[in-house]
Amino acid sequence: MRPFTFKDDRPGPYAGKGNDHEWGQRYEEMLRHVMSADFAALPRIYDRAVHLELPGGRTEHGVVEADKFWVALRAAFPSAELVIEHRIGREDAMMPPRSAVRWSLIGKHEGRGMFGPPTGAEVHLRGASHSDWGPWGLRRDYVLFDEVHVWKQILLHQG
Repeated sequence: MRPFTFKDDRPGPYAGKGNDHEWGQRYEEMLRHVMSADFAALPRIYDRAVHLELPGGRTEHGVVEADKFWVALRAAFPSAELVIEHRIGREDAMMPPRSAVRWSLIGKHEGRGMFGPPTGAEVHLRGASHSDWGPWGLRRDYVLFDEVHVWKQILLHQG
């Protein structure tokens, strides 16, 4: 079975894009820095002891590990377009400020990174990120995307 890609996407009945709360905007800004290869922004955005939950069931800690993850992802898709599909931020009593962003990378696997040597495969990577913020920046970051879906697109392209 062929994997779902951006070419298959159709508008659904829900047309909302979330809200304009500052914490959601901050996370979107971080993604835009990463996808424009401005990795120097990460130490300004992340708490130095950030807790990371990453694809593949990986748990990591610290800005260095956040940097490794985002650099490896961006390196695999250096010219991919970042699309922010939904973004929210929230502040509630007795809770840290939070953000949730649903995003996609759409483009070619044309770099050496998280998904091996470049293949030129057209890839639609759909991601979701949920985060907690603290006094020193982004302190918990949960990033999710289906690695098998990405690999399938790459492998089908290779035949």
